[in-house]
This record gives sequence, structure tokens and C-alpha cells, in this order.
Amino acid sequence: MPPEPLTVRRAMQPDPVRVPPDCPLREVMGAMNRLRIGAVLVAGAGDRLLGIFTERDLLRRVADADHGWRGLPVRAWMTADPFTIGPGEGLEAALTRMAEHRVRHLPVVEGGRVVGILSARMLMSRRADDLNRLVDERTGELKRALGEIMARDAEARYNLRAAGRLQNRLLLPHAPPDWPELRWGVHYAPLDHLGGDYYDTARPDPDRLGLLIADASGHSIAAALVAILSRTAFSEVSARTASPGDVLAEMNARLQELADDRFVTAFYGVLDRRTRVLTYANAGHPYPLRYVAATGAVEPLAAQGFMLGVVPDERYRERSVQLDPGDRLCFYTDGLVEALNELGAGYGTERLEAALVAH
Repeated sequence: MPPEPLTVRRAMQPDPVRVPPDCPLREVMGAMNRLRIGAVLVAGAGDRLLGIFTERDLLRRVADADHGWRGLPVRAWMTADPFTIGPGEGLEAALTRMAEHRVRHLPVVEGGRVVGILSARMLMSRRADDLNRLVDERTGELKRALGEIMARDAEARYNLRAAGRLQNRLLLPHAPPDWPELRWGVHYAPLDHLGGDYYDTARPDPDRLGLLIADASGHSIAAALVAILSRTAFSEVSARTASPGDVLAEMNARLQELADDRFVTAFYGVLDRRTRVLTYANAGHPYPLRYVAATGAVEPLAAQGFMLGVVPDERYRERSVQLDPGDRLCFYTDGLVEALNELGAGYGTERLEAALVAH
């Protein structure tokens, strides 16, 4: 039987995220950040498409926006009457349309209603998946070809493992700073041989210790390369200033225009050993947790800030907390709380808080 034709319906994301035109930009960007998506559709009554809001729309307007722009309705910054495509059209037609109109997202409309969204990433991933399937079917008939593919795969895995070991040496501190008033516990377990999660320390002066935890979006080689760029920027900047907000702002400036809509989340805190005050700033990273020894409570180190590499000239506000003897701090990336057990249940923040209290 001939293979099923590659259509938009097979590659699109069904039931895309829709927002009403009056939804504030703050909420829209929060949803995009939380769901890790690059676009949302703006729809009216009856699922009628009014526009599309993408990260490109944000970047095009935010540099010249007035203070308080986050409260604007999404209709003010959306692209109205966007180019669309039908679910029955072929993927090659979709590629051509994206190239002609210089867009990376196409709403999929059928019978006047929004039924999905197609991004360049989805399209290319689907094409790659189908090509891989065809290759697998053909090579399954040829033992020799299959053996060659398996040999190449083994070589690639070996190279990835070697690259992962090298990445760990490049990204991770060899040992935590030896301050007698601090005790450390470190666990690093990337999902793949190469990944975008990492942590680092800095010593802006003899009495201050900087603690960074960061997560480059995605997995494997691309995420690892972005993480290395981020770590290089941090190493150069953190030695010059003890201000967490300034460090994140400079890292953000150096990570602009990352390829394929990639970004980095990061939390950076600087501990003054004389006062035990931790000053910190956040760039879209999960809030670290503080166990308060005096009360037994667990409190998040909350601070707001946009992800690195997305919004130019973003300012990162600093906050401070007074630490006391016996307090514990837990820094982590989202892979910890999103980890699933064999039943598909997520670990979650509540379990992490309970573990921080118990251990």
C-alpha cells in the first residue's frame, strides 16, 4: 500500500491554546512560559480566529513599549488576520507558505473554526519522523544495511557519552567552596548524555559566594551548546559584580538571538558570609526552597524575571533573605518536580518540600 500522504492534519498540534482578545499580555506570556510554547491563538466567539500572538510579536514591540505594557490586552500586540492553512493541505505546501510569508506558525482553520496550529518545528519534526520510518522499513529488508546503521548508532552513542563527560567537566564546579559554616549536597542526573541543566558558583569577593542554577531549553546537543554559552557568560560577568540582577541582565544581553526559539532559565543568589544575607534574582526559573530551622516552615525564594535570551534589556529585580543557622536551601531544575514514577504520577513540589523538612 502506498504511504499515507503527509498532510497538515498529521503534523499540526490539535486543540491549540486560545486566549480572548482582552487577556492581558502578562497572563499570555505566563501561559507561554509555563507550557513552553512559542505562540497562542487569539479567538473570539465560536472559535473565530482574530489573530495570533508569538514570541516574535513580543520581541518586535517590547523594546519600545511604555512602562506597564504587561497589562495591555493581547489584541494590542497580536498579529491580526494571520495567514492560515487548511488541515488537508500537504506539508510541502505548508513549508512554501511559511517561507513566502516569513512566519513560523500557521493557524489551521477548517469550516471557519480553528482546529489546530502548525509550527515550523512541528512540521520539520513530522517530516523527519516520517522519513525515519521509511528508512527503518527499507533497512529492515536489508540485513547488511541494518547492521551498518546499528554500528553507526553505537558509535554515535559512544560519542554522546564522551561528549557528556566532557560537558560535565566544562559546566560543573569541581567541588563546592570550602566554607566551614556551609554543608553541601549535590546530585546531577541529566535526562540524556547531553543536557542543558547546570549549576555554578562564583566568588565576587572573599566574603561573598555566588550560587547559580540554570536550565537551557530542550535536550541533547543543542541544549548543551546553549548551556555552555550561558556558563561562559556567567563566568565572565560574575567575577566583576556581586549584584545578581546585573549578572542576569548581562547574561541575557549576551544570549540574545539564540537559534530555534531557545532560552535559558536561571536563578542566581549571592551569600554574604558576614551577615548571612542571601541576595538573589530570578530569570524564569523554578523558585528554590528555603527550610526555616526556627519554625520548620518551607518558603519559596520568589522573584520575577523573564527568561534569558528572549527579551532584550530585561531588568531583573533583586530580593534578599536573612538566613539563620540550621536553615536549608534547595536549588533544583524542573526535571525534578516533573519526574514521573511507574504509574505516571509526578513527583511535584509538595514531595520536595516534605523531603527538605525530613532530611
